[in-house]
Amino acid sequence: MSWYYCLEHMKSEPEEGCPNSERMGPYATQGEADAAIEHAAERNAAFDADED
Repeated sequence: MSWYYCLEHMKSEPEEGCPNSERMGPYATQGEADAAIEHAAERNAAFDADED
């Protein structure tokens, strides 16, 4: 089963959730989906730091 992080509800959800346009994923586990926002923030910070 795939998991997603819903950007509207700010929580992880299974495949039968919100439309893909409103979520991030898919992820292999619920834990990975739960960490999606933190992981994206880390990648954005690294990208921003690399631009300097």
